[in-house]
Order: sequence, then structure tokens, then C-alpha cells
Amino acid sequence: MLPKKPILLVVEDDEGLQRQLRWAYEDYEVVIAGDRKAAIDALRANEPAVVTLDLGLPPDPDGTSEGFAILETILSLKPDTKVIVASGHGAHEGALRAVAMGAYDYYHKPVDIDELGLIVKRAFELSSLEQENARLAAEQAGEGNPGGFITADPVVLKALKTIQRVAATDVSVLLLGASGTGKEVLARGLHQASPRREGEFVAINCAAIPDTLLEAELFGYEKGAFTGAVRTAEGKIELAQGGTLFLDEIGDVPLPLQVKLLRFLQERVIERIGGRKAIEVDTRIVAATHQDLPAMIADGRFREDLYYRLAEIVVTIPPLSERPGDAVLIARQQIKRYARELNPQLRGFTPEAIAALDAWSWPGNVRELENRLKRAAIMAEGKMVTADDLDLSPGREDGGFLNLRAAREQADRTAITRAIARAEGNISNAAKLLGISRPTLYDLLKQYGISA
Repeated sequence: MLPKKPILLVVEDDEGLQRQLRWAYEDYEVVIAGDRKAAIDALRANEPAVVTLDLGLPPDPDGTSEGFAILETILSLKPDTKVIVASGHGAHEGALRAVAMGAYDYYHKPVDIDELGLIVKRAFELSSLEQENARLAAEQAGEGNPGGFITADPVVLKALKTIQRVAATDVSVLLLGASGTGKEVLARGLHQASPRREGEFVAINCAAIPDTLLEAELFGYEKGAFTGAVRTAEGKIELAQGGTLFLDEIGDVPLPLQVKLLRFLQERVIERIGGRKAIEVDTRIVAATHQDLPAMIADGRFREDLYYRLAEIVVTIPPLSERPGDAVLIARQQIKRYARELNPQLRGFTPEAIAALDAWSWPGNVRELENRLKRAAIMAEGKMVTADDLDLSPGREDGGFLNLRAAREQADRTAITRAIARAEGNISNAAKLLGISRPTLYDLLKQYGISA
């Protein structure tokens, strides 16, 4: 199969020039539009990287009002488009005004095909370079974060800095957050960033083990301690000697076992079930829960003294629905892994799929997102994942292009974070999406403490 040609949108009402340009640009898939409606419809349908635009179009062929209206709409809907404008009406002034609005370049009529061809070629090359830079930025998302945690959310970034700072110590850390937000990922990242990284990372989900078995799983048992104990077995705490013990869903530990767990945290010694020997254990404790432990303390369901032993440092991870733009960042990164494992032809997402990812509320958090991505990798028939592949309703395409002026009063932080996610970390493209300059965006990033 021949490689797909890049799409060039030619907005021109002169039929003779249309034919000439279509013939001249055989290296591109040329799409022709003769007026504003046709141009915007073609932009939405094809999302071309480069557009040539005659500023003098009907119903104002002797002026430039239609051309400038089209230019403004293109840059509003798809700011990374390279628009090359032409005009025979006040050519120099109109061209300079167009460039000031955000056009990539200009040329004068009558058209010099060779000159215009060189400009078009450079525009495609620049667009390709920008896309590659954006791809590399997306691949680097999460690098340097504990566990490679992917986020652009200021609250989560602050939590990650906390984890990085405490990793070198032995203080107990309590991770709070809804199921599926990535608490175990952070716990593993903390372990890898700590001096205990050469030791074992041992995880146990306290909610997944019946109360009658949880004590044996944690503390181990001696041979003959109970029916079926045909050998001595070390518990999870012992196995984490010199490493890190991750107690997931600590809120589900029954009260009698909380007492024994508290003693271990205070004295750092354990006794196996059926044993009389005190065993010293040197391990780092990281616990996690989705439950409201202070409320459980008030209800008498969780020991206050145990809480304070576990919660020397508390880190809260907000749900994915409160982290604008993170779903898109994570999806772009994770789909590459699933493509390698399940469907090598996949190359990315359609614009509707990106809009759907951004609009979904993600009640199941990152776990739900990963499940949908895995399903999409299996179900996708083409090279691009669609909203249907994700089993999501298609998002409005124009909803994918944010405008800061429209959102500033209600959601500056949300608009900026989503724009950075959509632009895959490219500040210039994010600034264009928001309709502001790069310096202004940098000022806002500093003002809101947002990391790009």
C-alpha cells in the first residue's frame, strides 16, 4: 500500500487556478474549497496541516473580509494549521495583517507556482517537525515522576514532589484516593526512589483477603499452628525485610488485627502465628485507602493511634475527573504500549476520540481508562482509534479547541491544563489553542503553579 499523501487545502474561487494548483501539487492530496462554508467544512473533515488561502473570495471578491474571516476561523479551530495567504487586493498590507493574525506565510498574485510550491513544502516540513516534537514530549510525560506517573495536574504534581522528598527517609506514608487513581503506582515509585530500592516491594490488598486469613498473610505462621499449616511460612511483613511493605486498602483491616499491626509499627518486631520467637523486621510502610479514615475513627472502626503511626506523611491523589487533560496525556502514552502488545498498526486517536476522552467523567479513574484503551486496541479496525472503539460517545470536534478568553472567568486553570494536554506539552501550540501569546501563557503557568 502506498503511503498516504499529506493533505493540502486550497481555498480559491478561480476555477482555472484551482485546476492549475491541483495539477502542480501532485505530491499532496489537494482538497479544493471555493467559499467560506466549503473551506471550514473541508477543514473539519480533513484537518489539513497546510492551507493556501486567497483573501479575496465571494461574496466579497474585491475585498478581503471573507478571507480574513476564514483565516480567523481556521486559527480558532485548528491553531497549528500552517495558513499561506494570497491577495491581489492591497497585497502587502493584507499579507502583513494576515501574518500578524497567525498566518504562516504569504505570496502575491499572479501566482508563481514554483515559489508557492517552495513555501508549501517548507510549511509541511515545519508541521511535521512540530508533530514529532509533540510526540517526543508526550513520550517523556511522566519521566522523572515516581513510578513514571503521567500527569499535568498541579495538585498531583505537588503530591509527586512530596513523595520525592520523603523517599529518602523511612517515614510511613499514607496514600489517599479513590480506587483506580494510581496509588500502587506511586507506592512503587516511592520504593524505587528510596535507598531501599534493592530490597523487595511487597504489596498486599487487605480488602481482597478474608479476615480469617489476613493475619496469616501479614505475619506468617509456624508449622502446626493450625489445621493445614504443614510448613512454616513467612508473612508479607517478613518478606519485605530491607524493602517496602505496601498495605493497600488499610481501612479494611479488622480491629483485632489493627492492634497487632500497631504493635509491629511501634516495636518493629513480629511473632508468627503459633510462634514464640520475636522477629525483628526492618521495612518501610506505605499504606493506602479510598475510605475516610477520620470518619472511621469517629465511628470506632479504625484505631486513632494506628492512623497516626501510618499517616506520618499523607498524600492525596484526586480522581481523574478532577485532573483536566490527564486522561488525554495518559491515553496517548498508554495506547503505544497496547499497540505494541495487541495491534501494531495503531498510530493514535481521531480528533473525535480525543474530544471524547477529554469529556468523559471517568468514574473508574485510570483503571477504567486503561481498560477502555485495551478494548480499543483490540477492536480498532483502522490505524486511528475512534470514539466507538473506546465505547464512548464522540466528542464535539470544536470542543477540542479551547479558548482562554471564553473560559477565563470560570476555569483558567482547567483551560490551560487541557490545552497543554491537547498540545502534548508544546507551549507554542498550547498558547495558540488558548488564543494568547507564549509570554502570557508562561506568566499564567507561573501564576497558577502549573507544570508544562
